[in-house]
Amino acid sequence: MHSLAVCCLLLVLAPLAVAWRPWPPRNGSGELEGIGASKKFEGSSEFVKLQYHMGPVLAADITVHPIWYGRWPAEQKRTIRAFLRSFSPAASEEGAIPSPSIAAWWRTVRLYTDQTSANVSAVVKLGQEKSDTRMSRGGSLTRLDIQSVVRDAVTARTRPLPVDSSGVYLVLTSPEVVVENFCGQVCGFHYFTFPSVVGYTLPYAWVGNSARRCPEVCAYPFAIPSYVAGRKPEAPPNGDVGVDGMVSVIAHELAELASNPLANAWYAGEDPSFPTEIADLCEGIYGTGGGGAYTGQLLTDGRSGASYNVNGIGGRKFLVQWVWNPILSYCSGPNALDQ
Repeated sequence: MHSLAVCCLLLVLAPLAVAWRPWPPRNGSGELEGIGASKKFEGSSEFVKLQYHMGPVLAADITVHPIWYGRWPAEQKRTIRAFLRSFSPAASEEGAIPSPSIAAWWRTVRLYTDQTSANVSAVVKLGQEKSDTRMSRGGSLTRLDIQSVVRDAVTARTRPLPVDSSGVYLVLTSPEVVVENFCGQVCGFHYFTFPSVVGYTLPYAWVGNSARRCPEVCAYPFAIPSYVAGRKPEAPPNGDVGVDGMVSVIAHELAELASNPLANAWYAGEDPSFPTEIADLCEGIYGTGGGGAYTGQLLTDGRSGASYNVNGIGGRKFLVQWVWNPILSYCSGPNALDQ
């Protein structure tokens, strides 16, 4: 079989690691269910069998290369860039960032190690960027098309992205772009590229802007599903429901890319095609007491009234979900009341 056909078949048969939505999870009868529905789960390891499967983590300094697919206003780019720069701020900026910070949030991800005892890198920096405002792959993308978008970026005739051994390629699609399974059960995913498609094996992730299609699914809690009665949406800290919702999904995918870049490192479950990863375990939890339809206790900006749980560079504030702490064996974040 032709190599491209083989890789296409593999992509179909092996589902990508994904950020699941909507919130909160429900069973067939419409009742709340699942890990995130139980507040007790925040402090319990009873149901979690997170295991290490001998694969690598991203132990070298991580460089994130955004690929802006579609039309992106400058302010939206600035917000996401500020978020990415907040993981490892310059020394001149670090002292000005109050607690809790994005860098402190990343320390939980750093607890994951590989078989050489190397931790996930402390350094996450913004790399080179590429824009495709003309949407050269069209306005409707399959999962395999996302890999082609990465290939276009690293093979472009002008200003191609570097083929970076420690790079992460972050494909960000604007609201007008339709992506396979977007808004149904997925708001983002991560995997690695196939050499037969891209020419290299590179960790990558995709996250979509849900503002026009399903903010109540992918930008929760800045938009609320109709089945969550009596709940008002939180005010987004950067004034943009779609982009503020993307920030948490980006954080989710970066945490899982770092701890499980080749789908053979840290995850729960026996099947690597259906992994439950370190951010999946804590979906919908943003603060102490979180679970089900409750985000947990958040911080409130005194001037804007917006909800957030971490601080970034330049006075920016963000809301990001917690991740599983392998030492404590429960979901944790830097805004936890017991820290």
